[in-house]
Parts: sequence; structure tokens; C-alpha cells
Amino acid sequence: MTTVSTTPGTTPVQPLPTPQPAMRLRELVFGAARSAAVRAVARLGVADALGDTPETPERLAEAVGTEPGPLRRLLRALACYGVFTENADGTFAHTDMSRLLREDAPDSLRAISLWCTEPWTWEVWPRLEDAVRSGGNVFEDVFGKEFFDYLHQDAHESAQVFNAAMTTSSVQSALDVAALLDLTGVSSVADIGGGQGHVLASLLEKHPSVNGTLMDLPGVIARADERLRDGGALAGRASIVAGDCREGIPVAADLYIIKNILEWDDESTRRALAAVVRAARPGARVVVIENLVDDTPSMRFTTAMDLLLLLNVGGAKHTRQSLVDRLSDAGLRIDGVRPVNPYLHAFECVVPD
Repeated sequence: MTTVSTTPGTTPVQPLPTPQPAMRLRELVFGAARSAAVRAVARLGVADALGDTPETPERLAEAVGTEPGPLRRLLRALACYGVFTENADGTFAHTDMSRLLREDAPDSLRAISLWCTEPWTWEVWPRLEDAVRSGGNVFEDVFGKEFFDYLHQDAHESAQVFNAAMTTSSVQSALDVAALLDLTGVSSVADIGGGQGHVLASLLEKHPSVNGTLMDLPGVIARADERLRDGGALAGRASIVAGDCREGIPVAADLYIIKNILEWDDESTRRALAAVVRAARPGARVVVIENLVDDTPSMRFTTAMDLLLLLNVGGAKHTRQSLVDRLSDAGLRIDGVRPVNPYLHAFECVVPD
């Protein structure tokens, strides 16, 4: 739907009526056009070139190095969905959504928008039917090797986009996690499979008496948050441990955090949770944080991520019940489930006596 402009001196373009079911379906099957349009403006840097005042396609085209006619068409297509707004005088202006595509936006989604539309995605989406029939990923059939091997061996630019997207997502959610968790009585925290350690760093900054350990694979912790590394502001209270949490966890802590890693096959999930239970002392807290594909306001987003996981690694996002079942099977007592933000839920668990 076209966003109504409130810029002084312009006549707003009136919103279009809500489309009927047949038109909504037509729009849905053209979803690839929307994704491609977002990717194009992100790569061209249009949102960064557009300032706080409306601009003509001609001036924007000059700034980003494109032809003005096609750029106008691209912006008009996105304005229909609230990404930019088109004014009656032919200029375009920012909306809340288009500002998220700016590189310098505090909550920027530019890297994530690029990651979800990387070239390899256009190769695997048409094979979704095959993945649904077989229940397994199709990535190896298309590219001849496992997803992460391909990413780091054959698609270096895509690997950089992946790293940037994961960093952006982690930084943004880390503050939400730190705001949610009550660390009363906690002196030590272990962030298992914690990536670069943004959640751990946020917790240590908020709680000066707490010590923490970050554990992840060697290649991941090599890029750990600089606050946790030697010489960093939190290094005196932080340890960094390399390892695969499915093989064992050599860390004793009052609180274990497991965020967005229980998306593998069931056997890997079982092994990871069993390793946590073996490592933890009775009474230790375990907080599992995941996207859910039900009971969440972000279902359109999380269900799409779920299908992409099926395609590229054969993984899956959880329903509330599927995660409850796996946590209970691991021997954990579930004390509650709380939303972290519109995208994540925290399952508060305890290792029983």
C-alpha cells in the first residue's frame, strides 16, 4: 500500500484500497519481484543517498550511478509496500522501512536484506517442492557440497554478507536479552554457541559482578566481540573457549544461554542439550532463546526462515511445543516462556536436583 506523504509543499498520494483475494494471490506469486527490488536498492545504496527531504529520481540516479527511468520504476514498486513513498510531484521520500536499509541506521536491516536474497537463494527456492517431498535439504544437490563449505570455499562475498547479517542481528537482539534476564544470584554465565559473544558482552556490561564464558567453534570465536578479547573492556571477567557444544561443554556456570542454535537435526539438538545438562550443576539455570513458527507476531518472517533452513541445511525452526518436548526430553524443568522481542522467545529452564 502506498504510504501517504506529509512533506510540506507536496500533495500526498492517496493509499490504494485493500486488494481482493485474487489480487492478493497475484501479488504473492510475484513475491520474488519484491525481494529483488529490496536487494537492488540495498546494493545500489539508494537509501543512503536519499536524505531527509524528498528527492527526484534524476538526482538519486546521478548519486548512485543508474538510469533515472528504471530507478523511478524500482522506487515506485517498493513504495507500494511502504518502502519509500512517492509524492504527487514525482519525488520520493523516506519511510520508516526505507530508513532500515541505510548503512548507518542503528537498527539497520541492510545486511539481513542482502543475506536473505543472496544469489544462491534464487537457485534453491525453486527446489522447495523436492525438499518437501524428501524432508531433506536440496543445497548439496544444486551446488555439490554442504552449505557452509560452499559459502566459505566458493562464495566469499556471500560469506561476508552472512557474517555481517549475523552480527547485525546478534547486536540488536543482545540488548533485548540483557534487558529481559534477571541475574539475581548469578555470578557466572556461559553463552553456548554464542557466536561473537554480543549477548554475553551485553550481560557483563549490565552486571559488573558477573563473570562469563563464550563457547563456539574455533572459526567463530576468532571474530569474538573485541570487548571480550585480551585488552578489551570486559576481558578481565570473560573467558573464550573453542569447542563444539554437541561434543561436550567444559564450563561450569550458574546460567547457560543457548540462543538460535537448536535448528539442526533432532540428533544434534539432543546431543547439545545433553551436553549442557551434563556440564551443569543441579539448580543451574538454562535459558534457551529461539524464533518460533507459531504463537508469535512474526510468523510470516519466522516461517519463511524455517523453509530456507529446510532448503540449505535441512534444519527447522521450532513450534512452542516442539521445543518444550525437546527440553523436557533432555531432563530440563521448564519454568516459563517469555517473549524477548517480536522475533524471539526465551524458555526459562532449570537443571533439576
